[in-house]
Amino acid sequence: MPTAPAPHQQRTEARRPLSRDLPADPTGESAAAARTIAAVREVAEGCRRCPLWRNATQTVFGEGPQSASVVFVGEQPGDQEDLAGKPFVGPAGKVFDAILEEADVDRQKTYVTNAVKHFKFEPRGKRRIHSKPNAGEIQACRWWLDKELALVKPDLVVALGATAAQSLLGKAVPVTKMRGQVVEREDGLKVFLTIHPSFILRIREPADKDAERARFRQDMRAVKKLMAA
Repeated sequence: MPTAPAPHQQRTEARRPLSRDLPADPTGESAAAARTIAAVREVAEGCRRCPLWRNATQTVFGEGPQSASVVFVGEQPGDQEDLAGKPFVGPAGKVFDAILEEADVDRQKTYVTNAVKHFKFEPRGKRRIHSKPNAGEIQACRWWLDKELALVKPDLVVALGATAAQSLLGKAVPVTKMRGQVVEREDGLKVFLTIHPSFILRIREPADKDAERARFRQDMRAVKKLMAA
């Protein structure tokens, strides 16, 4: 007898639109002409710029007010984000939300997105294990991030981790060494460098985890001051 699909496969098949219902070129005239985040998000649902769309449930676009003064950029959606269609709603997102609150940063007034909009993973039994996007996938998806930044026009962008920094700066940078620094791009956009909150979750030693959490909180307080500057 054929093996029944895993639960996540059933959800994926139920949610993914048919290819014939999606635009063949999401970066064509409709995307280029879009003037709102909502309009770009709708076009991005049919993104085919790299192969990651084939196994992901859906495009996970950015979320937040178009008038936000700060944009947070992570790496990519995780398993829960892929199913929910929203960024930063999984375990790392919960850590992120809690620390933003402790740092007195109102997430509702920020725009949160990812460098890569589709979940890249390796199946392991019934689980889907995160897999780091490669340089080609980051570059392919940079079109969408650039569009988001052009529409939001933030005063500051926070790169959460190395993938976000690479996407924003166009090259690999040593985030752990440059953490807390602000790098100004050629277009004048200021990029604050820090870790991704998922890094905190991977620390096993409680004392080390608490110390890293406190350090990330300090980073967010620095962001808060830059937002007010």
